[in-house]
Amino acid sequence: MRLLPRRFAGDARHWPGLYVATAAFFAYVYLPILILVILSFNENRTVTVWTEFSLDWYRMAFENRDIIRAATNSLIIASIASVTATALATLAAIRMATDRFRGQDAVSASFALPLSIPEIVTAVATLMFFASIGLPLGLGTVILGHIVFCIPFAYLPIRARLEGMDPRIGEAAADLYASPMMAFRKVTLPLLLPGILSGLVLAFIISLDDFVTTFFLGGAGSTTLPIYIFGLVRTGVTPEVNAISTLMLVVSIAMVSLSLFLGRDQGR
Repeated sequence: MRLLPRRFAGDARHWPGLYVATAAFFAYVYLPILILVILSFNENRTVTVWTEFSLDWYRMAFENRDIIRAATNSLIIASIASVTATALATLAAIRMATDRFRGQDAVSASFALPLSIPEIVTAVATLMFFASIGLPLGLGTVILGHIVFCIPFAYLPIRARLEGMDPRIGEAAADLYASPMMAFRKVTLPLLLPGILSGLVLAFIISLDDFVTTFFLGGAGSTTLPIYIFGLVRTGVTPEVNAISTLMLVVSIAMVSLSLFLGRDQGR
């Protein structure tokens, strides 16, 4: 017995209530963010009472030394972690794409494993490891934790770029008497550069926005912007929190868009 009419059976776009459910889903996800952005321009200190448009809370955020210090820590951690993670991911992707070895499938799956495991599990395990070797928590442990966490995010765009490259290009370089190092530097690396930059930007924004790993591995003097915002929220949401959150949202959207732009058209 047919449960759906013929026009509903093959195309999901014709399912009853699909557009309503989709609109409700996006409203549930993005409407609170839109309200946060609007209220960040509210002059009134009471978040839920709108009075008039003002940029005072953004000015206060840029003049707050604690916010500047937390943002500086976030930029230092994200810069070091993203560059290191991208370098390691690039080497791993090239090795995985050029040679076959025993256990390669297991190694490839291990790169995607941190993406499926809850971040809190990885953070607690890393914390226990640092505690077992007696490593004091601080800015260094946060950087190490972010490097490990960011490697899969940098690896995926680079590996996708490698898979879209024609392997005959390297063979043609060898036929023209190019050494392996010269072929990599003159041929492979320029073609791989968009994927590397895409992975670098993605790893940077993942590290910049990370909260869980930083919360567990951070110590004195390693407060980042997400941790600082969490501390402010615990005492009550203010327009200043909305302003900081809006700035982070704008930076995140810009960086993710840049990553997609750099990694687009992999096959060209």
